[in-house]
Amino acid sequence: MEAKLRAYVESLFEQAPNTRKAYELKEEMIQNLVEKYHGLCDEGKSEEVAYNIAVSSIGDTSELIAGLSGAQATLSPEEEQRKRRYAALTALAIGLYIIAVIPIIALSPLGHAILGLALLLAFVAAATGILVYVSMTKPRYRRAEDTIVEEFKEWKSSKDSRNEVWKSISAALWMLVVIAYLLTSFLTGAWHITWIIFLIGIALEQIAKAVFQLLKK
Repeated sequence: MEAKLRAYVESLFEQAPNTRKAYELKEEMIQNLVEKYHGLCDEGKSEEVAYNIAVSSIGDTSELIAGLSGAQATLSPEEEQRKRRYAALTALAIGLYIIAVIPIIALSPLGHAILGLALLLAFVAAATGILVYVSMTKPRYRRAEDTIVEEFKEWKSSKDSRNEVWKSISAALWMLVVIAYLLTSFLTGAWHITWIIFLIGIALEQIAKAVFQLLKK
C-alpha cells in the first residue's frame, strides 16, 4: 500500500518542476502520508479505508504546485498594499545599514569619533528595529482545514518568519563587527591587525546561530 500512496503523490506532482525544492516537498508529503496511513491502520481501520482517509487528508495541492512553478497567487488590494509597504520598509532598513558607516568615517578624522559612533549606532538600531517590525507584523498563515497541504503552508509561513528574524539579527551583528573594526582601526592605526575582528565576527555569528536554533526548538 505504501507504493500505492507514493504513486498517488507522484501523480499530484506530475506538473511540478524538476527541482530540488519540488522533490523535497514531494518526499516530505509521502512520508507524512505513509505515517498517517500506518497510524490509521494501528487504530484498527482496514488498509483500504486507511488509504482513502490518508489520501483525502492531503487537500488541494494546486496552489502549492503553482508556487513551485513560480506562478504568483492573485493578491487582494489590501495584501498588495501591505506587500508594497513591507518592501518599502525593508529597502529603507537596507539603506540605513549602508549609510550607517558614513558618520564615523567622516567625523573620526575631525576628532568627533564619539559622535560618529553614536550616529552609527542610531542608524543600526533604527534599521534593525524596522526589520524586526516588518517580520513581527507580517500576518501569519493559519490553516483553513486539517489537511497535509494546509499544515505545510502553516509550517512554511512560520519558517519564513523565523528566517527573517535571523536575517535581522545577522545584519545587526555584522554591522556591529564593522563598527568595532573601524573604531579600533581609527583609534589604533593597526589596520594590519584589526582584520582579525572579522574572524571573531564569524565565530560570534556561529554561536548566535546555534543559540537561535536552540531557542527555535
